[in-house]
Amino acid sequence: MEKTWKPTTAGILNIIAGVIGLISGIMFKLAAEGQPLLLAMIPKAGMLLGAVTGLVIALGIVAIVGGFYALKRRIWGLALAGSLCSLIFVFPLGIPAIVFTAMGKGEFE
Repeated sequence: MEKTWKPTTAGILNIIAGVIGLISGIMFKLAAEGQPLLLAMIPKAGMLLGAVTGLVIALGIVAIVGGFYALKRRIWGLALAGSLCSLIFVFPLGIPAIVFTAMGKGEFE
């Protein structure tokens, strides 16, 4: 089995998109906490913002973990899940990440 550049490139793209998503989630959380008037005007807005923020952070973590597994060429399903999560955050990075992960499937253990 020859190692190609495809899983490595997909892993790097996943990690970059995951970090962008993770930072976006953290910034969204900080911005939402700085708006007490919004939280007071809309009932259950805090719960909704917390759920959305948690989802964004979780997807960013999945993208980062999937990127590391793509670099190691270990768990193809997790690497593909990371690529799909990277598609959510940075569309131009997510498309090639999915394609390269799919093309490099034979290199994973």
